[in-house]
Amino acid sequence: MKAFHEVRSYDSDFMVWHSAYTNISFLAHWHKEVEFIFVRSGCCRLSVSDQTFLARTGDLVVCESGVIHYSDSFDLDNSLDFIICDTGILSSMFQNPHFIRPLISREELASYGLTEELEKLILLVARELSDKKPYYQEIVEASLARFWNLLRRWHPRNTDHSPAENRREHMLTELQLLLDYIDSHFTDNISLEYAADRMNFSPSYFSRVFKNLVGINFVTYLNLVRVEEAARQLRESSRKVTDIALDCGFNNIRTFNRVFKEITGFTPSAFLLQPDPDAYKMTYYNRRSSEKQFVENDSLTIINHPRENPAEANYSGRKAGREQGKESHHV
Repeated sequence: MKAFHEVRSYDSDFMVWHSAYTNISFLAHWHKEVEFIFVRSGCCRLSVSDQTFLARTGDLVVCESGVIHYSDSFDLDNSLDFIICDTGILSSMFQNPHFIRPLISREELASYGLTEELEKLILLVARELSDKKPYYQEIVEASLARFWNLLRRWHPRNTDHSPAENRREHMLTELQLLLDYIDSHFTDNISLEYAADRMNFSPSYFSRVFKNLVGINFVTYLNLVRVEEAARQLRESSRKVTDIALDCGFNNIRTFNRVFKEITGFTPSAFLLQPDPDAYKMTYYNRRSSEKQFVENDSLTIINHPRENPAEANYSGRKAGREQGKESHHV
């Protein structure tokens, strides 16, 4: 699955990306770039690092480099703008500012004098990346760096270097290492107890931490990794289902069939009859709403869930994916 670490591709070596979406969620992931999420309308349920909150119209969310973030907003309407950029765009000697909270409310933006600045920044980045006129890279870089430094000036930062804060950062690092381990060893018998022990947690505490940071429980995550690999092998090879199931970490074919259907909505045999070669993307996440579809030509992270007119909304999401560029990574 490798759905956790996002490695983004860009149209050029200028590592800045912008897109806008309506009614989406996205899976838990992290990347080295900084991500800005502006709620143009509606609201969005987000988790960044170990903070979970509801962002509303006019709010800005900042995901610092390397932090885990996801959105579980399947029951909400929203219109969101995303800007993602390499840390070198913001500063040649970049360090995370460690903002005390990732959510910057509409009221806070106004008090910082950044409401119009943000609106202008989004319009400028979108226009310059689209038109690519002479010196567009320099203009975008200067605009992003200016806004970033104004945020650093005004938004409170965590200067706490206490043992508790150090333990928190260590925990996040260890979780990322654990998920990398799962991606490489999902065929092994990885129990919850084993995973908890790798992080020096009790099983019960590990379960709570994992669900809070990743958005789903440990067993579901592990099964998602295994089923996505099994689905890929079913599509791309002629191996027996039993052999694939065993090679993907399932102890027996009965368990494999049950878990496979829970996650994809199909039995393995029915899955092979689906016309969509990427049907395995229809996982646990987007099956929580019968209307959700993965946005075409965009990250597997992004999940589009239209409301009143599914056909029109899905077309809009696909158009946004084509116009704003592609991502390739992880999952």
